[in-house]
Amino acid sequence: MSPMSTVLIVDDNIMGRETLEDLLEGQGYTLAFAADGPEALRQATALTPDVILLDVMMPGMDGFEVCERLRADPYLAEVPVIMVTALDDANSRLRGIEVGADDFITKPFNRAELRARVKTITRLNRYHSLLNERAALQQAHADLLLSYDATIEGWVYALDLRDKETEGHSLRVTEMTVRLAHAAGIVDPELTHVRRGALLHDVGKLGIPDAILLKPGKLTEEEWVIMRRHPQYAYDMLAPIPFLRPALDIPFCHHEKWDGSGYPRGLVGEEIPLSARLFAVTDVWDALRSDRPYRAGWPIEKVVDYIRGQAGTHFDPKAVEVFLRAMGFDA
Repeated sequence: MSPMSTVLIVDDNIMGRETLEDLLEGQGYTLAFAADGPEALRQATALTPDVILLDVMMPGMDGFEVCERLRADPYLAEVPVIMVTALDDANSRLRGIEVGADDFITKPFNRAELRARVKTITRLNRYHSLLNERAALQQAHADLLLSYDATIEGWVYALDLRDKETEGHSLRVTEMTVRLAHAAGIVDPELTHVRRGALLHDVGKLGIPDAILLKPGKLTEEEWVIMRRHPQYAYDMLAPIPFLRPALDIPFCHHEKWDGSGYPRGLVGEEIPLSARLFAVTDVWDALRSDRPYRAGWPIEKVVDYIRGQAGTHFDPKAVEVFLRAMGFDA
């Protein structure tokens, strides 16, 4: 039983209220009182008690009407109600059930029984409240994740607007990479991080000047030095964000090569994270298949031959095998 459980005692007879107070005092409850139906509704609205001990026989608004009004109020409809009554007949109990009472105690009542019933109902109500709070927290967490993912997709859209040449590239390679990662045995939550990392793989290019990123011709060696900084820029942008830290492998490592000739760190073989090794294949596939102002997209057969030829140098040979199988080609 929670020491914060609140019990609202409703009885027009002061002796009835005092009797219940004596029984429950010292049991760890916060006690509140009402002498009639309208006051009971006001107190219930103000306190949202854990249980209401409601006398049936009251002048004016009786306990049945009070209970009915409680159940009609969306904020009070779930508050447990124990009806305290001298009416020990089936019709009275049936009416109490119809208006929403949770339990009945007949006067004169057994002291131990009353305490036990109040204790049980307050425990159940607290448990119900905890379940509701947990469900609300889970929903809030899910909503927050959706907003985060919407923000990521907004960043990707901003990149596409900036670089029309690669418009749609991020979404295409993300879909392919998730498919490939699944085929390689990666499951959630890691698969979700793969998806986010694939979407954000080029986010570091936000730090590359337009004169270099959008240059129509070949880059000079000095310009390539700047261009090759975009994985580091991605790391610097995303690492301070705890939510995105598990998705860093692809943005930071997708230009590393199996033979160690890649950048920014020159990682070799399995030093490169698996998700980045898988992504590297889909990234090159999409780039070669897509039309560019300076060349037409390659035919499928030519791209497949190129990717096979780069296994063991640019690409992880196993990643190439998984990719070709997932795409329906012989590995």
